[in-house]
Amino acid sequence: MARQIPVYLFTGFLEAGKTKFAQETLQDSTFNNGDRMLLLMCEEGVEEYDPAAFAAPNIFLEVIEQESDLTTENLAALLKKHRASYVIVEYNGMWTLDTLYTNMPREWVVAQEFLFIDSRTFLNYNANMRQLMVDKMQSCELVVLNRFPQGDEELKLQAHKIIRAINRRCDIAFETPDGKITYDDIELPLPYDLNAPVVEIADDDFAIFLQDIMDQPEKYRNKTVRLRGKAVSKSRSLKPGYFFFGREVMTCCANDIRFIPLAAECADVSKIKNLGWYTLTARVDIRDMQDVYGGPGPVLHAQSMETAAPPAQEVATFY
Repeated sequence: MARQIPVYLFTGFLEAGKTKFAQETLQDSTFNNGDRMLLLMCEEGVEEYDPAAFAAPNIFLEVIEQESDLTTENLAALLKKHRASYVIVEYNGMWTLDTLYTNMPREWVVAQEFLFIDSRTFLNYNANMRQLMVDKMQSCELVVLNRFPQGDEELKLQAHKIIRAINRRCDIAFETPDGKITYDDIELPLPYDLNAPVVEIADDDFAIFLQDIMDQPEKYRNKTVRLRGKAVSKSRSLKPGYFFFGREVMTCCANDIRFIPLAAECADVSKIKNLGWYTLTARVDIRDMQDVYGGPGPVLHAQSMETAAPPAQEVATFY
C-alpha cells in the first residue's frame, strides 16, 4: 500500500486571509517539525510568504498558474521533485474544488480543509458567486470569517444561516480586526414542532426537513410526519413495495437543482401516479437502505396519501 500524503487545504477568495494563516501555520514549530513540505500557491495576492520566518527550511513553494495545470501527473511530479511528505494548498477561490479532488494523486489524502472569508464581502460574494461559495462551504471543517465587525449580531446570524444551509458539521469562527476569535454557538429551533402528534412540514420548510432528517435520522424514529412532495414509483433501484418521496431542492443556484428522495413504502405502490404530487402522512422508521443511502436511513411508512396540487414554489430552498 502506497504511503499516504496528508494535504492541508486552505480555500477562499482573493485577499480572504489564506496566505496569512498558512504563513502563521508554517511558523509554528509544532506543525512545521522539519519534514519536507510542498506548498502549492494557486493565486498570488498582496500578502506574500516570508520563508525566512518559517520554523524550518523545509518548505518548497510552487506556483500553479492555471486550473488546467492541476493534473495528476503535474502534482505527482512536483511531490517527487521536492521529495515532500506533506502538501499545503492555498487554493484559488475561482476554481472548483472538484478539479483538485479529481486530479489529486491516489495517495494524497486531505487531512484538513479550512475556508477563509472576508466578512466585509461575504454577503456580496454569496449573492453574486453563490455556486463558488457553496463549492467551498460544503466540504470544509472550519469556516473563518475574518475582519468581522465587533458586535454585529445580525451579520453573525446571516452567516450562520447561509453556512448551515450547506454544511451542518463544520465549525464557524468569527475573527475581529484586532484578532479576537469567537465561535458560532447559535442554535436555531426547527421551524416545526417535532413533539407534535403529527409533525406538520410546511412547503417552505421542506429543504430544512430533508437536511435534518438525513443528518439526524434517529430523532425522527417513530415520529409521524405530514408533508407535500412528489412521488416516484418507477425506478430500477426501487424494491417491491417501495417508492421515492421528495422534492427538487436548490442548494446554491438555478444550475444546482436536483431531486432529493426519501425512501417510502405503502401497501399498494401500483396506485401511485409516477411523478404525481401528494400530501403524505407517514410514520418514520430507520432501516438499512444501502441502495438508497449507502447505509441506514429514514423510511416513510405511508399511513395516508392524498393527491395534491404542486406548491406555489415547486423547488424547495433553504432561505
